[in-house]
Amino acid sequence: MPALIPKYKRILLKISGESLAGQQKNGICPHALQRFANEIKKVYDLGVEIGIVTGGGNIFRGLSDNAKQMDRVTADHMGMLATVINALALHDILERNKIPSCVMTAVKMQEFAEPYIIEKAVRHLEKKRVVIFSAGTGNPFFTTDTAAVLRAVEIKSDIILKGTRVDGVYNADPEKVQDAFKFDTLTYMDVVKKGLKIMDTTAITLSMDNELPIIVFNFDRTDNLKKIILGESIGTKVQG
Repeated sequence: MPALIPKYKRILLKISGESLAGQQKNGICPHALQRFANEIKKVYDLGVEIGIVTGGGNIFRGLSDNAKQMDRVTADHMGMLATVINALALHDILERNKIPSCVMTAVKMQEFAEPYIIEKAVRHLEKKRVVIFSAGTGNPFFTTDTAAVLRAVEIKSDIILKGTRVDGVYNADPEKVQDAFKFDTLTYMDVVKKGLKIMDTTAITLSMDNELPIIVFNFDRTDNLKKIILGESIGTKVQG
């Protein structure tokens, strides 16, 4: 049987906080964590270097309705802390599945995780540890999508893989619009001009400036992540 050769050597996987909640809609679902660990292990076993950025929407989002009456900086700081909680949960489930990993934070909290330093992150990746980046960029007013692109650029990732509940990017919400159609490929400017809600404009612009491709795919489907790594056309690819 021929060896499976990954198309990408180093990836940045972006996972929403809501996806960690599973069917319960908030908090952290053990079944969702285990499913993610199963999918990540398939790629890890291929020798791929993996960085992960997770959102915090399952716990607290700085732009949520619950945060409207709060100072924006305070709300964003709470959102950053939510991503650290999710990162620690991911770290725990990966380690329990024999996948070496570590958590790095953009703000100092040494009792919980390592402070983010680019060179140390790259060394962890080279030593085949999954690196979970948390606390966003460490600054308010920036989303975890922007943090994901920034970290991907810094660690010289080959691609960003954004896991969602749908199988790509549509011209309308496929869960609400019956005749919505899926794009197989898009340019960065297509995303901006069409107002497609893949990532915020800052994240898309940063990807464009650094020629960093993005694939949006359904992470709920078994083996989708592995298929992308092996070069199959899954989801929607955004590039120049």
